[in-house]
Amino acid sequence: MDEKKDMKKHLEAQFKDMKDYISRNIKDLELEKEFDKQVKDINEYLDSSMKKIKANVGEKTMSDSGSFSMPLIGDNAPSFTAVTTNGEINFPKDYKGKWVILFSHPADFTPVCTTEFMTFASMQEEFRELNTELIGLSIDSIYAHIAWLRTIKEKIEYKGMKDVEVTFPVIEDLKMEVAKKFGMLQPNASDTQAVRAVFIMDPKAKIRAILYYPLSNGRNMDEIKRLLLAMQKSDAENIATPANWQPGDDVIIPPPGSCGTAKERVETQEEGKYCLDWFMCLRKDS
Repeated sequence: MDEKKDMKKHLEAQFKDMKDYISRNIKDLELEKEFDKQVKDINEYLDSSMKKIKANVGEKTMSDSGSFSMPLIGDNAPSFTAVTTNGEINFPKDYKGKWVILFSHPADFTPVCTTEFMTFASMQEEFRELNTELIGLSIDSIYAHIAWLRTIKEKIEYKGMKDVEVTFPVIEDLKMEVAKKFGMLQPNASDTQAVRAVFIMDPKAKIRAILYYPLSNGRNMDEIKRLLLAMQKSDAENIATPANWQPGDDVIIPPPGSCGTAKERVETQEEGKYCLDWFMCLRKDS
């Protein structure tokens, strides 16, 4: 009898151990499944969050920073109000009916910029005769601008230029507001200095030409004037100008729009006009 009781207790104990073992395994399996589910949910959440962050960063880089965007030829020039060495200016309101050359430079009291400003200042009246005003810009304070321009007038002599007084306005752009609007900041060149950008705007405040130079090299002011003259002539006479065109050189007549016009153009004799082929006719400048 005692043997049967002992056997029964032994079997009950084994059964209980087995039951506990199975229960633990089932619990562990459920926990593992739950854990896996939570890991999956967390990963999905993180992936979704990273995509949103990347999208937001991309939008900010392209739209908010302004460093990577710039107006293009044919666009309306960005409007702005700015403090300058000549007082406050409002563009384009203050320049209605005039051509404008807006140019940026990296910093005051730098040698390349000094030669550029002296050259632009010495040509200012030539540009005014072409109904064109100059506006300079750098990411410096108005006080730095004034001190630098005084130094240019009082101390610097370069290529026969001396006592040069810079009278065109130079924009104070410490917050980089104007520079960003025009894409004058190039992050791979500098985050704190504007590159040598030139924007030429016509009397309707449309951007007609854009020139960019690196920080290390000065601009060719004669080329800027040549380009201005070429654009003004194209507007006035409905012509184009060939490579290396200079005032007085022959100009290009717009190409024909149809076969009949092309044949007529080649066969028609016109004083001062000559054709190299049906698509390429030139006119001697009068």
